Amino acid sequence: MASAARTICFSLARHRVGIRPPLGRFYTEGPTPPPPKQQPPSQKQSHTPHSIPPAPVKKSPLPPPPRHEVHEGTAAINIPFNPPGAGAGPNVGGSGSVFPLTSSPFLDAALTTIIGLGMVFVGGIAYLKWYKKNVLDKIEAAFAPGYDPALELATHQVKKPTTDDNDWCEEPGHYFVLLGPKGSGKGTMMFDSMAAIQAEGVSMCDAHPDLEVFRLRLGKALNYEYNEDSQTGLFQRRDPREGGPALDIERAMNKLEKVALRSARRTGRPLVLIINNVHFFKNDDEGRNMLLQLQQRAEAWAASGILTLVFSTDDFWPFYVMRKSASRMHVLSIYDLDTNEALHAANRMRISAKRAAPTEEQLREVVGIVGGRLSYLNKVSKASGMNEMANHMLEVEKAWLLSQIGLIPDCDDDVMDEQKWSSCSWLLLREFVKVRQEQEEEKAKEIEAGVKREGGNEDELPLPVIPYWKCRQIMTRADFLEELDRANIIAIDVHHNVRPDSMLILHAAQQVVAEEGFDELLDNVRDRIDEIESLHRTRELTFKDVDAGDKIRLSVDKGGARLVESSN
Repeated sequence: MASAARTICFSLARHRVGIRPPLGRFYTEGPTPPPPKQQPPSQKQSHTPHSIPPAPVKKSPLPPPPRHEVHEGTAAINIPFNPPGAGAGPNVGGSGSVFPLTSSPFLDAALTTIIGLGMVFVGGIAYLKWYKKNVLDKIEAAFAPGYDPALELATHQVKKPTTDDNDWCEEPGHYFVLLGPKGSGKGTMMFDSMAAIQAEGVSMCDAHPDLEVFRLRLGKALNYEYNEDSQTGLFQRRDPREGGPALDIERAMNKLEKVALRSARRTGRPLVLIINNVHFFKNDDEGRNMLLQLQQRAEAWAASGILTLVFSTDDFWPFYVMRKSASRMHVLSIYDLDTNEALHAANRMRISAKRAAPTEEQLREVVGIVGGRLSYLNKVSKASGMNEMANHMLEVEKAWLLSQIGLIPDCDDDVMDEQKWSSCSWLLLREFVKVRQEQEEEKAKEIEAGVKREGGNEDELPLPVIPYWKCRQIMTRADFLEELDRANIIAIDVHHNVRPDSMLILHAAQQVVAEEGFDELLDNVRDRIDEIESLHRTRELTFKDVDAGDKIRLSVDKGGARLVESSN
């Protein structure tokens, strides 16, 4: 009994020592000592006669000591999986949410999901409401006084004398078309009017042949991004730009109409939107449709008095297209300055450019060459030598005119169409030169007779004018007038009067027509065109296997009609 008790106590003591957890983990810098060698089971141990051999104990493998990440600094918090609605209990699946809605955790999860989606939906509706309101506010800010993209660029330009009436475009019930040649002062007049009121209620946009570019320019002028800055792209079914630039511009017009209604109620006056250089639109179906789309809006807004559209053009064809469906359109023809106005303008420009003050004879000579075109007066006024610059501009204009419609004697049939256009153009320019000679002869007769001209300006000779219908007869081609207008060789006004585009064009035409042999050259080119056209209308018959001395007999039978009647 005593030996058995000692054996049990010894086993318990060893078991307690084996399961006691260590207080820490110790590390040594040296290599780990090898485990002690165990005695093979076949080797017998020697016992003394008085020693009591221990009872055999079956050794079981000890479990690995637990890791203490706290001592290593790599402790991690392990949280069991807790699905939605399952509560925050330590067991997997939980025992219910903190604020249980139902007794079932799955119903709680479903209700939580539905509530979350509902909050997202309500937040999306609130964002759309805010975004639409922000779009209208941004467009309205584009018409607020202060910064305007077009006006900001125009403030760095030299101001030129223009009209002092800045309220012409705010007259309700109409929309306006400014028609005049290039460089006559249309843009300057609009920029000065905008600067006088700090662009309050006015926005300006330049046209472009590419409607995609025009779409972006219109959006910049209106401060409208065409919903491209919206964060709802993931929920849209279609791309906003899928319909093309015309549909995007229509959306912009819809937004602008809402802003114009809101502004008209608050201020009591219409907004003004300027579309500059509409002749840059292509004269094809796409360009004409865009012009019609803008004109329809202009008619509707002019009738309601909420917005006034202003179109400016250098060419005649936009007015010709818009005239077909116009009922509230007012056309303002912009012409060059007369002689007295041109003299005063050139003198002021010369002083503002800080150049030497010219004499009156120099100013009259310069104005006699370049005329009253503001862009030309600005160039010669800034030059050190005004007369030299004016003559240089005349030479450049003459060279450019000959490069466009120069005559080619004995031309080939490949350039027949181009020479047909050139010859018809010189027929018209020669007629302008004849009208100018008649004006000068009439002026000389008035001076000899002592008759004073109206206005007291003895040197005033306006550009020669020929009616549109007579120009068609002179050129024998009606479609060539539009090409000449697009090339800035002639200018057509609202009264369908045709005149040279500028005084430089007239002087260049006079020099060319006055050259020796010009009339013979023009007749030679026209005869050559007739010969080529006659050759194109002629059919050639070729006979093969004809030897010398053979005869070919041709007969024309005009009795085919009688044969057909007799057969019937």
